[in-house]
Amino acid sequence: MSFCSFFGGEVFQNHFEPGIYVCAQCGYELFSSRSKYAHSSPWPAFTETIHADSVAKHPEHNQPGALKVSCGRCGNGLGHEFLNDGPKRGQSRFIFSSSLKFIPKGKETSASQGQ
Repeated sequence: MSFCSFFGGEVFQNHFEPGIYVCAQCGYELFSSRSKYAHSSPWPAFTETIHADSVAKHPEHNQPGALKVSCGRCGNGLGHEFLNDGPKRGQSRFIFSSSLKFIPKGKETSASQGQ
């Protein structure tokens, strides 16, 4: 499985509405819009997950300082975590492609109950 392949037109790169980002495959809560920030990559960038088990991380063998990230519930490939590359010193940067779905603020509970 390929992680972080750029296909163009990444819909959440410049998307900053309040809400949460969930796994597009199973609907598990991954990131809050509060942890999203503008970044120069073509993918959306986040500093932290919603739950401790929102994502699973595995070493990226050909990229030191990066971890492959998948959904903590279903294992869907999401992207990468780049260690110590966040907006503040010591923070990591999570970047993801089309493996995310956005749930606007106020719709979170009803969306997650349907999963």
